[in-house]
Amino acid sequence: MDFPTPLLRGTLIQRYKRFLADIRLDDGSTITATCPNTGSMMGLKEPGQTVWVSTSDSVTRKYKHTWELVAHDLGKGPALVGVNTSHPNRIVAEAITAGRLQSLGGYATLEREKKYGKNSRIDILLTDPVKPKCYVEIKNVHMSRRAGRAEFPDSVTERGAKHLAELSDMVREGHRAVMIFLIQRDDVTALSLARDVDATYGAAFDLARAAGVEMLAVRCAMTTQAIGVDKLVPIKD
Repeated sequence: MDFPTPLLRGTLIQRYKRFLADIRLDDGSTITATCPNTGSMMGLKEPGQTVWVSTSDSVTRKYKHTWELVAHDLGKGPALVGVNTSHPNRIVAEAITAGRLQSLGGYATLEREKKYGKNSRIDILLTDPVKPKCYVEIKNVHMSRRAGRAEFPDSVTERGAKHLAELSDMVREGHRAVMIFLIQRDDVTALSLARDVDATYGAAFDLARAAGVEMLAVRCAMTTQAIGVDKLVPIKD
């Protein structure tokens, strides 16, 4: 996924009201940017951190800048971390189409945001005349509290637990179901569940995996020009 316009670098002043961030750009100006992230952003919202924002020319937007990246240092040098949770579905769809996620290849059609389950929408639905349907749910991952290890979730997520249960239902109906944890940082080699943050989600994960839901952790390659799928990493409790 390429950023459509060059990103602007700045310094985070504060994140507030959940969806807003004040940022001092490198040219000295101060802006308010949209923060497209509903999580706690643990470790990624500290004042003084270096951040990057995109710019929109839409006349209907109240804030024309969007917070995209932050530099996060766990002691081995800063790593680029993607905080925009609207990107993962596109990143994964592009990777599947390009053949970069081989286990999800070979389907005739790829559709996004299809209704399924109990009043839900699946992020990606893969279909083929000679295969069971494949339901793909995608979760954005950006938290890391120790070097080399990504963690999910960064806050309590009842919706996330619901999605795991619905994926399990799809398996019981004879379909394939895949949960992808898309890690928008390239300084990690494995993913762990943050069971101390949300024990209920951890239990739901265990039940879904036992039911046959496939769990994939996918690390991204990160630059200020583009974000794309890099490689699979193991899930370790």
